[in-house]
Amino acid sequence: MGFAFSFGSLAGLVSSSDFATPNKEIQWLGSVFTGIIFCVIVYRLTAILSSLLFKGYDKLSSAQKIEWNNRGFSTFHALFASFMSFYLLVLSDIFNKDSHEELIINRSSTFSNLVLGISIGYFLADLAMILWHFPALGGLEYVLHHGLSMFSIIQSLLSGQGLIYILMVLFSESTTPFVNLRWHLDIAGLKSSKLYVWNGIALFFGWLIARIFLFMFFFIHMWTHFDEVKEIFPLGFYSLLVVPPMLAMMNLFWFWKIAKGLVKTISKAKHSK
Repeated sequence: MGFAFSFGSLAGLVSSSDFATPNKEIQWLGSVFTGIIFCVIVYRLTAILSSLLFKGYDKLSSAQKIEWNNRGFSTFHALFASFMSFYLLVLSDIFNKDSHEELIINRSSTFSNLVLGISIGYFLADLAMILWHFPALGGLEYVLHHGLSMFSIIQSLLSGQGLIYILMVLFSESTTPFVNLRWHLDIAGLKSSKLYVWNGIALFFGWLIARIFLFMFFFIHMWTHFDEVKEIFPLGFYSLLVVPPMLAMMNLFWFWKIAKGLVKTISKAKHSK
């Protein structure tokens, strides 16, 4: 119950409403632990299946095996988060103009809160591994990315506000499987394969759509619904003005690196013919 009490105290900091009830706090904590447990299970399964299906896995160094398995549950979460975000944003009626009377920034559901909790669990597990093995699994930019992501998701979960914008950002995780496959193919010695080239092309266009164009839509949506955005509690409101632009700048920086890498890969492929 100590966890629930501290969770409730934090909820009081981000919202003046009674949105965070004791039952909801228990559900949220359960979903966070579910996310962590899923990460542990997928990490172990990745090691077992890779050892059975990929002959080169056992030849990898200890550090490479750790990152290989880590990227396994990273891909799992990316697929989960992107599919659930697409469902909640597009297929469900949560954000349908005619289905709810609440402001669009105040809409959420038990299922959407479950998705947010599982994602928090993933970011906690991944950040713990990044810090434990720092900087082998990622530098300060990964720590910043995960920190900002958790900060934003936790605020939305505890307040029940801004879910639509959190889901847009979570959908951008759809590019992660291409990033991870790129790394796996490189480690497996398949950097000169056609699959590596096509994955690079898919990563470039996927990143352009999910992390550049989507963020442009994100900011346009905020601007056109700014009268509602102003109704978000103060910390959440100012976070919404600061965090997404920071993530957008990081996405632009990584997109520039991806574009450079793609040009290099394609030029090498042409010369090898």
